[in-house]
Amino acid sequence: MTCIAQTITAKENNLDPVDQAVISQSLIAAAREMGVKLIRSAYSTIIREASDASAVLFDHLGNVVAQSELIPMQLGPMSEIFRACSAKYPISTLKDGDFYISNDPYSGGQHLQDVFIFSPIFLDGELIGFAGTVAHHLDLGGGNPGLTTEAVDVHAEGIIFPAQCYNHTRDWEGAGRLKQFLAANIRVPGQTIGDFDAQFAAQMVGGERLKQLCRKYGTPMIRQAMAKLIDYSETRMRSVIAALPDGVFYGEDYVDDDGITEEPLKVKAKVTIAGDTIDIDFEGTCAQVSRNLNCPWSSTIAAALTAVKASLTPSDIPFNEGLKKPITVRAPKGTIVNPSYPAPVRARMEAAYRSFNAVLKALAQVVPERVIAGGNDSTMVTSISTIKSGKYQVYLEVYGGGYGASAHKSGCDAVDSPLSNCTNTPIEATDMDFTHFRITGYGLIPDSCGHGKNRGGLGFFRRFEVLCDDVNFAIYADRFRIKPYGLFGGSDGHTGDCEVLRNNEVIKIKSKDNVTLQKGDILTIYTAGGGGYGSANERNPSAVAYDVKHGYLSPETAQKAYGFST
Repeated sequence: MTCIAQTITAKENNLDPVDQAVISQSLIAAAREMGVKLIRSAYSTIIREASDASAVLFDHLGNVVAQSELIPMQLGPMSEIFRACSAKYPISTLKDGDFYISNDPYSGGQHLQDVFIFSPIFLDGELIGFAGTVAHHLDLGGGNPGLTTEAVDVHAEGIIFPAQCYNHTRDWEGAGRLKQFLAANIRVPGQTIGDFDAQFAAQMVGGERLKQLCRKYGTPMIRQAMAKLIDYSETRMRSVIAALPDGVFYGEDYVDDDGITEEPLKVKAKVTIAGDTIDIDFEGTCAQVSRNLNCPWSSTIAAALTAVKASLTPSDIPFNEGLKKPITVRAPKGTIVNPSYPAPVRARMEAAYRSFNAVLKALAQVVPERVIAGGNDSTMVTSISTIKSGKYQVYLEVYGGGYGASAHKSGCDAVDSPLSNCTNTPIEATDMDFTHFRITGYGLIPDSCGHGKNRGGLGFFRRFEVLCDDVNFAIYADRFRIKPYGLFGGSDGHTGDCEVLRNNEVIKIKSKDNVTLQKGDILTIYTAGGGGYGSANERNPSAVAYDVKHGYLSPETAQKAYGFST
């Protein structure tokens, strides 16, 4: 992984520190505003409610300067896919109204549902930067509404946008040719086109904010401030790494299975700390698989970067191009974390999470007080879809679970996992938008956590009643077979599960599956709990009492795990 060669050096920078601080925070605020605009303007529940989208501001050379703090997995590789676009359509050829677009996993992208768009920002004919967004789109074609679990290759997973350049006025506005093409190849054009419009709206907001800054301070000063902000992140990142002991450290974790056999899929990380640099090598990881669990290279980079930043740095270091410069990431081609075309990649988050876990396990040997135990750490994605009167209804949701505990506190209960950061979809929103199911149960799962000095977070369940026949249910998930691991004496968390109750018979659903539901079926999804940290003998009795009082732990579990009696 390398950064763009061209850059403005901080040596040219003579900004007043106050101006630098104001401009830097203004750039970050603009990126955050872009994220808010995108979410508030979206049509689908996966963006409007779950916030599965992100936004970025770049400098005029394509270096990431500021990001909205939304989805870590989407943000890490923003510059990777930008470079794939600019390599085909040089920045110097762009004009006002043009935009790059791509979702190609084999040209810097992730899975097809995450579509990246980048718009150049011009002021008085001069290029001053780029606004970029990415959003998870509810449906982009493919072999199954909402979610394809059995794709034989990436082409079966939906429409592929290769790195391309279009013009907004010519190709999108009104009945633009790109919009017509997209609408003709998807099942829910109203929602999907609306979500693309939300991306463009967010980018227009970012463009206007950058223009305002350039008008106030002058473009040269803004360019210097951008360069200094990037250098600031790099300097602080190198300082953090330099304070660590040099050495080589290993970690590994496993995806449950590939959905065909029950053989676990190993992800192995070698983390080398040398001076103010970190090298992460995934050699020893298993080969790519035939199902959609393969993790594109940019996703693996994002997972590794997130593990390093989350465990080593304070939150006030901006995540931009500079933070990535001291870190290199490598993996053999043809592995599950760097697959070869045309391997399917829709469920790439499962292997990405194991990359995250493997790096954290290696770093646990260096900074045990800064890492967390294993958690739900998977993307459980489900799609419940049907067609009525010739129109599709597609509901898709991303579920979290319990966080792993740390040296300092217990894991969070029932939240999305670290790489994703999506929110839940409120029941009121599903009631308004969908008529083929209703949610009848939603709550924490008592005793689902691992135990220790600090306990893991609790998983949760969500229960659905199916209201019509021939409803398609698709799922990809993990942590159904291999438990979330405890650390330093903590016990493992409980696994997730999925089942259907039909005519008083319980039908088990695999973690990677696709089934047809009938009217009256009761579908229940259970997510995994987090692992504990440290010895259970060290847990404060008052904390155990609190958990028992509030129903997080049963009295029986409290007695068995902690020797606690009510």
